Amino acid sequence: MRLSVSLYDHVRPGGLASLSDGVQRALGGAPRDFSAYADTTARQGVWSS
Repeated sequence: MRLSVSLYDHVRPGGLASLSDGVQRALGGAPRDFSAYADTTARQGVWSS
């Protein structure tokens, strides 16, 4: 149990976080802000019923 708590205490504040260019390499372009994606998608009528 102590190991689990210790690992959680390290991971929770971002102790294992790192930045990479994985999204950019996978999609072939810079990542977009979610609000820009939602705005574009909404204007295309994708979520209209």
